[in-house]
Amino acid sequence: MITGNFNELQSLISSDPLMQKCLSYAAAHNLADLSLGKHEIDGNNAYVNIIEFTTAPLDGRNWESHRKYLDIHLILQGAEQIDLNSIQNMDLGEFIEEKDFLPMNGEKQNSVILREGDFLICYPNDAHRTGIMIEQPQFVKKAVFKVLIP
Repeated sequence: MITGNFNELQSLISSDPLMQKCLSYAAAHNLADLSLGKHEIDGNNAYVNIIEFTTAPLDGRNWESHRKYLDIHLILQGAEQIDLNSIQNMDLGEFIEEKDFLPMNGEKQNSVILREGDFLICYPNDAHRTGIMIEQPQFVKKAVFKVLIP
């Protein structure tokens, strides 16, 4: 897990060509103006999902991780809390191959609050529970880049 502000991202991922393509895509497009849904960057190797939601209380939010892709969450509008833990500390569900989705249960080890311009990179061993309200529910628009792990 790596977190910070989007302005710092370039120096953190300079050695990964697919992540660089994501940064180039972000620089060439106003992500906040993109339509909701999937936008290809490099076929299925790298793409971005533009999503909108209203944050919610902790109950009702689910843990997840992925095996094929890492996630780069980038907040375009609003703020959310994301809880984190290592998948080694969680009770794992059955992996859903076609969705690259690993559900799980467990407790948070820590959490991060992301505001406009902040990012979080989640690797396959990073369990994450997204969309948690900070003080009250609020609208969030974010880009979730999916980068294929070789």
